[in-house]
Amino acid sequence: MENRTWVSWDFIEAFMVSAFVAIGVPKEDAEICADVLMESDRRGIESHGVNRFKPIYIDRINAGIQQPVTTIDIIKETPATAVLDANHGMGMVASKRAMELAIEKAKTYGIGMVAVTNSTHYGIAGYYVTMATDEGLIGITGTNARPSVAPTFGVENMLGTNPLTFGLPTDEEFPFVLDCATSITQRGKIEYYAKEGKATEAGKVVGRDGTAKTDSVQILKDLISGEAALAPLGGIGEELAGYKGYGYSAVVEILSAALQAGNFMKMLSGFDQDGNRIPYGLGHFFIAIDPDAFMGQASFRKTAGDILRALRSSDKAPGQDRIYTAGEKEHLVWLERKDKGVPLNAAVQDDFRAVKEMLHLDIELPF
Repeated sequence: MENRTWVSWDFIEAFMVSAFVAIGVPKEDAEICADVLMESDRRGIESHGVNRFKPIYIDRINAGIQQPVTTIDIIKETPATAVLDANHGMGMVASKRAMELAIEKAKTYGIGMVAVTNSTHYGIAGYYVTMATDEGLIGITGTNARPSVAPTFGVENMLGTNPLTFGLPTDEEFPFVLDCATSITQRGKIEYYAKEGKATEAGKVVGRDGTAKTDSVQILKDLISGEAALAPLGGIGEELAGYKGYGYSAVVEILSAALQAGNFMKMLSGFDQDGNRIPYGLGHFFIAIDPDAFMGQASFRKTAGDILRALRSSDKAPGQDRIYTAGEKEHLVWLERKDKGVPLNAAVQDDFRAVKEMLHLDIELPF
């Protein structure tokens, strides 16, 4: 593992907020964006944390395909639902507002669902479902993304990595949070591998000739050119049930586009027919459910906790020390990192230096 520099949470937040503000993001929105990115690193999911600060957000604002000021319009609203237009602003800002609205509706009507159109990358999906669990509610979210995943038996990148994410409150120290893509890996993970100089495992990416690709740097280029595609959850082909990931990905694509009458699949490539960069126009959906509309929050929390404890205490495979449930490893990472900070590799440090120079920030870097 490459040596990495540990940087305090306070510094990371101050730097990113300052950079976002310098590029035109209002301070309150900049704080939301920084918090979403840091939440990924708090959980040890480095593929969606500060690793993506420059290439996914700063660079896209500079390219004019993402608006620093997020204007949110309500297209349609009912007591329990709403459709919002993010107008190509900061996806994290629009998404936080969408889940807040879903939570408000769920507390009144038992369930709330909000769809968002014309948005941009919203960061770690788990951020939004834990907004619900913090309120004692069930949270669900999903988003489509630029095409990078081939359908089972296909080699063309048609679907996004399309996470389908659930957050469930429990009576334990941490909620159950299942936050994962419907592809076998994410583009962000391959970006991370490329920066670390690591190969991508065989079976996760398929080339136009139907064979597996492993060169992480080349894969990133081939995903853009269409010469490679990620495999759905389960892997290439049908033997390991890749059709299941393919099916779930299609569900997320439909819910992220059809409710909003928004863009989908190839429409989300980020390029027009002449090869010019354009806004992605992503869609998201957010659901909040109040257990008090059923048998009560306390009952839900206890039953959920009992199920998770029973799973963790079941018989272990030879050589295995413990069984985990979703959200547990991330909680343990946070306990380790809360006082230690964020680990930055050399490539991310270079990104920070580039942003400092680009935006003329008067901030001394600790590396």
